[in-house]
Amino acid sequence: MSTTFIISIVAMGGLGLLFAGFLAIANSKLKVKEDPLVAKILDTLPGTNCGACGVAGCHTLAEQIAKGDSPLNSCPAGGQEVADLLAEILGVEGVAAKRILAVVLCRGGLDETVKNAEYRGDYTCSAANLTGGEKVCTYSCLGYGECVDACDFEAMAMNDNGLPVIFNDKCVGCGACARACPRDIIEMHPEDRKLFVYCRSMDKGPVTKKGCKVGCIACTLCAKDCEVEGGIVMKNNLAVVDYGSCPQDDLPTKRCPTKCILFDEESAVTSDTFYSTTIKKAEGQ
Repeated sequence: MSTTFIISIVAMGGLGLLFAGFLAIANSKLKVKEDPLVAKILDTLPGTNCGACGVAGCHTLAEQIAKGDSPLNSCPAGGQEVADLLAEILGVEGVAAKRILAVVLCRGGLDETVKNAEYRGDYTCSAANLTGGEKVCTYSCLGYGECVDACDFEAMAMNDNGLPVIFNDKCVGCGACARACPRDIIEMHPEDRKLFVYCRSMDKGPVTKKGCKVGCIACTLCAKDCEVEGGIVMKNNLAVVDYGSCPQDDLPTKRCPTKCILFDEESAVTSDTFYSTTIKKAEGQ
């Protein structure tokens, strides 16, 4: 081995050690120390980084809560339990965490809708939506479960009618399913809202009726039956509930010919009821 080669190796090694020393010093001098309060808050948050709070992730939310820029009940996934723990950490009075839940606003499954095509392609809702899917109604659930795949909390499943089902006992209101739906048929609502129009079709009544047995046909009966004038209005051939004024009761559901407006349907659907019913159907009971 030549002297020149040995000198080169020694020189390169020496430079490497020198640069490593510089980096170590720079790291110790320039390192931003984590605020212990932020660390405590971050440990309390679920760590799902679901984005339901409206910021980039749990770490950003923890920083905002520590600064007082975000309220203690900012984390839908954490719910009341996390809000209470944060109040304890910060030594402040607790606040009520309003539970937000996802609602699937379509009941047009395989049994209720008419098909006008056979879809062949990537079996995802996003892909099927590009060609219109298989159903006559272009506002309906496509039925390929992209919303279920997006849920990280096992709070959803597809039923045997080709529709997604949300479990009231497991939904944390993160909104991932709503963001995944290309047709915007999943919405996020406070738990105290009980009256929903389970249809998104803006087609005229006769067109909707031809494509779906449970679609809104714009008959206006629910709007007339609402106790408060303007509590339910018709927009683009679709009944729309004004939650600021419409009483949350079942009066507007009484005369609906297609049963597309229903009251308090969501609270009864839990993971236990869904899977027990599924097992019973599989066993032919």
